[in-house]
Amino acid sequence: MSGARHAGVRPASGRETATLTVRVAGELDGTGGAELTAVVVARLTGPEPPRAVRLDFRALAGIDRLGLAELLMIRRHTSAAGAVLHLDNRPAALDRLLRRTNVLEHLTATDTVGSPAEHAGAGLVHGPRGG
Repeated sequence: MSGARHAGVRPASGRETATLTVRVAGELDGTGGAELTAVVVARLTGPEPPRAVRLDFRALAGIDRLGLAELLMIRRHTSAAGAVLHLDNRPAALDRLLRRTNVLEHLTATDTVGSPAEHAGAGLVHGPRGG
């Protein structure tokens, strides 16, 4: 992805729902992925950590192996914090990569931390419902 535009990361928190939504745009590579991870970790370790993290890939142009590694790192951090990770509005190319590398189920699995009611509707989200 040399010469490619790095992913733009725009976080937005919903205090009333304790959800962090991050919109990812452009190319998710090592640089954009590191920025994304830093934003998520900062919120997870902040004074009011979210119970859910939603990554919105509606404007994702592409992802490389370093971007994929950062998604796995984000999953590790959300799991450790007891937050549920959602991958919303995934383009077909991202889905193919996640399936080909056998990480789709891992990234979209709901942890068993907390009560079942806390995690209702968590996991895989498709289409315009996300966000």
